[in-house]
Amino acid sequence: MSTQTTTFPHIGRWLALAQLIRLPNVFTAWADICLAGLAIGIWPDLLIPFLLLLLASTFLYWAGMVWNDYFDVEQDRRERPFRPLPSGKISLGSAAAIGICLLLAGLACAAVSGSDGFQPGALIIASCLAANILFYDAWLKRTWAGPIAMGACRFLNVLLGLSLAPAGIEGWDILLALVVGIYIGGVTWFARKEASGSDPRFLLAAAGVMLTGLLLSLAVPAAANAAGLPHSTSPLFPYLVAGLGFYVGFPVARAIENPSPNRVQAAVKQAVLGLILLDAVLATALAGTLGILLALLLVPALYLGRWVYST
Repeated sequence: MSTQTTTFPHIGRWLALAQLIRLPNVFTAWADICLAGLAIGIWPDLLIPFLLLLLASTFLYWAGMVWNDYFDVEQDRRERPFRPLPSGKISLGSAAAIGICLLLAGLACAAVSGSDGFQPGALIIASCLAANILFYDAWLKRTWAGPIAMGACRFLNVLLGLSLAPAGIEGWDILLALVVGIYIGGVTWFARKEASGSDPRFLLAAAGVMLTGLLLSLAVPAAANAAGLPHSTSPLFPYLVAGLGFYVGFPVARAIENPSPNRVQAAVKQAVLGLILLDAVLATALAGTLGILLALLLVPALYLGRWVYST
C-alpha cells in the first residue's frame, strides 16, 4: 500500500479521507434507514424520498466521524498518530470544512425528502441528529452521558427513516428505534477506553446494556400487532436474535476475560458491524424472512474494512 500511495499520491489522499469518515461503517447507517424502509413499505411511491433520507443519513454519519477526529486530534496525537489528522494527511482546516459541508448536505437532503418536496418532520429529526452529533463529539463523549448520546444518535437515525411513515411516529416506531439505540449505547460504553485499557467491570456492564437491547427486540412483533401495523414476522426471528447474541457475545466475552486493547477493539469492531445484523434481524420481525437480506450490507463493510479501520 505504501508503494501505491507513493506512485499514485491521489490514492493516499482518498484513503486518508476514507479513514477519516470511517467508510466501512457507513453501511451501518444505511442498515438503519433500510430497516425503516422495510418496516413501513417504501415501494414504489416512496422510493425517491427513501433514497434522499439514505443520503441524509450518509452525510450526517460521515460528518460525525469527521468531527469526532477533529475534536480528538490531541488525544489521537498521543494514542493514534497514524490517523489522517494527527499525521497531517488532512489538515484541521480541511476537516472542519468537510464536516460543515457534510452536515449541511445531510440537512438539505432530509428537508426535501417529502413525497411532495419539503418534509418538516424529517428536517426536525435530522436537525436533532446533527445537534446531537456535535454535542457528542465536542463534549458529551468525555462524560458519563457519552454512551447515551451515541445511542440517541442511532435512535434518531432510525426515526429519520421512519419519518416517511404515512401515519407519523407511533409506539412501535419508538420501540424499534429504541432497540437500536440501546444496543449501540452499550457498544459505545464498551469502547470508551478501547485504546488505553478497559476495566472488566465496565465492560461487563456495557455488555449487559447490549444484551438488554437484543432482548427488547423480541417485543417488536407484539408492538406492531398492538399498533395494527401490517407486517409479517418470520418464524426464524427469535432464533436469529439468539444467533446474533452469540455472534457479538463471543468476542465480547473474550475481551472481558482479558481486556487488552487488541481484544477490546476486535470486540468493538464486531459489535459495530453487528448493528447491520441487528437491523436485518429486526427486519425479519416486520418484513418476513426476506428481511435477512439486509445483512448483505456486511459484505462491502467487511471488504472495505480490510483497508480502512472502523473504530
